[in-house]
Order: sequence, then C-alpha cells, then structure tokens
Amino acid sequence: MPRSLQAPSSPPAGPVSKGAGPAASQNSGTPPVAILSVALLAVVLWGASPIATKLAVAELDPFAVGALRTLIGAVPAVAILAFGRLAFPRSASGRWLLAVSSLSGFVVFPLLFSLALELTSGSHGGLALAILPITTALIAALFERRLPPRRWWIGAAVALAGTVLLVDNRFGLSSPGASLEGDLLVLLSCLAASAGYVAGGRAAREIGAPSVTFWGLALGGAMLLPLTPFLIPSGAFGGLGAGTWGALVYLGLAISIVGYLAWYWALARGDMSRVALIQFLQPGFSLLFAALVLGEVVTWPLAVAGAVIVAGVALAQSGRAPRTASTAAKN
Repeated sequence: MPRSLQAPSSPPAGPVSKGAGPAASQNSGTPPVAILSVALLAVVLWGASPIATKLAVAELDPFAVGALRTLIGAVPAVAILAFGRLAFPRSASGRWLLAVSSLSGFVVFPLLFSLALELTSGSHGGLALAILPITTALIAALFERRLPPRRWWIGAAVALAGTVLLVDNRFGLSSPGASLEGDLLVLLSCLAASAGYVAGGRAAREIGAPSVTFWGLALGGAMLLPLTPFLIPSGAFGGLGAGTWGALVYLGLAISIVGYLAWYWALARGDMSRVALIQFLQPGFSLLFAALVLGEVVTWPLAVAGAVIVAGVALAQSGRAPRTASTAAKN
C-alpha cells in the first residue's frame, strides 16, 4: 500500500509502498497515460471484490470463501517469494509486525468480510469499505500516540455521517439483501484490515512493500491451512457452479496478486499524488458492478450516502493524518 492513507481496498491486507515523487513518471520513461491506466486496472479489480464475494457466498459457506480467498492467493505468493527472493524481517519487532499484518489482513479480514457479504448487499459492502482510510488513520494515530489535525477530524466526521446514513434503515437507504448486521460486520472487518495495514506499513520500513504483502499472504495461508477441516465443510465443493469457482479464483488471484502488482508498478513509476486520486473511484465501480452483475438497484439516496463517505475521506486525506499503510486491497 502506498505510504499514504489512500485506499485501493481491499482491504484486503493491502499493499504498502514507499511511493514515488512527483517526477517519478518523467524519470521512468513510462507514459503517464499508461501509468494511470494500470493504476485504474487495480482499482477496477478491487472495486469488484464485494461483488465476487457476494457471488461466492451464495453457494458456499462464508468462512470457506474467506479461507479459500487467502489459500488460493497463497499458492502464487509462495512462488513469487521463492523466485523473487523477497526479504523476510530480521528483527523480532519486524517479524511480530508481519505476523500481526498477516493475521489481521489475510485471516480475520476475509473471514469477517465474507460473513458480512452473506448478510448484506454488494453495494452496501462496497460503500462501507470506503471508510477504510479513516479507520486506518485512526488506528495509526493511536499506535503512534499522535492526534491527527483538525481537518482530518472534520473529514472523518463527514465520512462517519455518510456511513450512518448507509447502515441505518430509518433513512430509507436499505436495499434488498442489505441488513444492519451485515453492514456492521463490514465495518468490523475494516478495523481488522486497518490493523493489518498499520502493522504492515511499519514492517515495510524494514523489508519493503512487496515483501510484506506476499509474505503476509503466504503466512496467512499457513495459518488457515490447519483450520480448513473446520472452515470448509466436507463435500462443500459438490455442485458448485462455474460462477462460484470463478469468483473464488478472482478473489484469490485478481485481488491479492494482480491488483497489488499493478498498483506497485504504477506507484513505482508515477506521481503518487495523482495515482492515489484514482482510488476514490473504487466505491463507484463497486456500485456499478453490483448493479450490472448482481442486479442490485442503486438508488439516488444510496449514491448520495456513498458520495458523502468519499467526500469525507478525501477531506480527511487532505488533512495529512499520520502516514501509514494504504487500505487497498484487502478488499
């Protein structure tokens, strides 16, 4: 994840990156259009995460979906670690931070988020994830014992107001398949992802962003592997449709591998301030995919709630809260 509070989702655990300066795109020789296109690809992939999760939990137990999401992604992650020779933390504190990042982002988050999407709609799940930069910044501030500036608090209050509009049925924003319990579980999963982002961001200071992400994914798979008899019921794969299998592969590979690699590539070659702005399109893509793939009705009040959340996050980002991992991908 970028060394900012911008959120590609993602949560998943999201990637961290030391980022690039304003002149990076000029020095890299890569056309800015290509850089922004690759960054947009990552955001589009992450925007479909709630929809893919919703498709998978329609036929498969949500805990099985969450576990398989990490286990499928762990396979290529191990190969990347082996052939890429990515660094592993040497210090005890670095190993502890990596373990926390892996547990929070690749174990707790996917399990909670999959359970949440069984109880709420894809559009609600996508919009609720937009609050990730706020929860990440708050946990980072608590961890570093440093209060964010006033503008951050104002933006956080606006984003929180949009979230309340989203989850409170009294405001008439409920949609078929959405529930207060599911929306609250999405928010709880955001806290887990944010804890992973903060720990991963600090671990990246020692070993770099790609190492944190792929070691975290591999370790998350190792944590979940002995639990598979309990998380994945016997005979769970019998009769699964092609759509469910496609959703599982998408979650494991497109979200955790392709999306992160594309995001790293763009950040390494482009102006971070410009690339990061593309992340604000992610909730819009989630709403679009929810309508096109799931047939969910995106009402004007629902869109307004999403706009309020994104506006609050944008305002908070401009407040320059404590710098930490981005909230991408664990989405």
